Amino acid sequence: MEAESSKFPMKNIKRRTLSNQVIEEIIDLLMSGQLKAGDKLPSEHELMEMLEVSRPVLREALISLENLGVVHRKTREGTFFTKRVGSEPYRIMLALSIGDIQSIIETRLSQELGLVAIAAEKITELDLKRLEENIEEMEKTEGDYLKIDKEFHRIIAFSGSNPITEGIIDPLLNMYDKTLENIPMKNRNKEVTIQHHKEIYEALKNKDPLAAYQRMYHHLDHARNRLDHY
Repeated sequence: MEAESSKFPMKNIKRRTLSNQVIEEIIDLLMSGQLKAGDKLPSEHELMEMLEVSRPVLREALISLENLGVVHRKTREGTFFTKRVGSEPYRIMLALSIGDIQSIIETRLSQELGLVAIAAEKITELDLKRLEENIEEMEKTEGDYLKIDKEFHRIIAFSGSNPITEGIIDPLLNMYDKTLENIPMKNRNKEVTIQHHKEIYEALKNKDPLAAYQRMYHHLDHARNRLDHY
């Protein structure tokens, strides 16, 4: 058992807030490169010996990590680090900022401007077709079009094929939509949104990252100015 445990050198846990410290040590297995995404963690018994903590403390930490989407447990197989970033940690962080409209729109600006530029380099013909159909659907829709609007931005974000940003974009767009729900439909301008989307689409179709960045900034800045009045 000593030889097995020595493969993963970890600090002994002796101070208060044991569960939080266990979480830090398990995360450090990833940060230090001792284990990679998708790898299996040492058994509960091995972790208890390495960290010198009780089973309840260890399980509390593992449950917290599982709720955050960092690990997942398989019956009879053990506990594994997840293979890609999930949205739960970011969703929780955004929940703490609910109601802070300025911060939410600024975060969206910081994320989507980079994403649309990357999308201009990576976007596929299939994704361009989906964007085109999305614009046509919005043109035909009468009434609330927020879900269609969100899907347009989601297609762009996911076309970048980046596992980190994929975990960020959904909770960010969901939080933004909750903000827009407070704006009456009569105060929204679907025609302007459609025109902006068409301009972004054309920049992506032309594989022009700079134009895509500029068009997206124009679109989101318009939304920011509109939200300033509510």
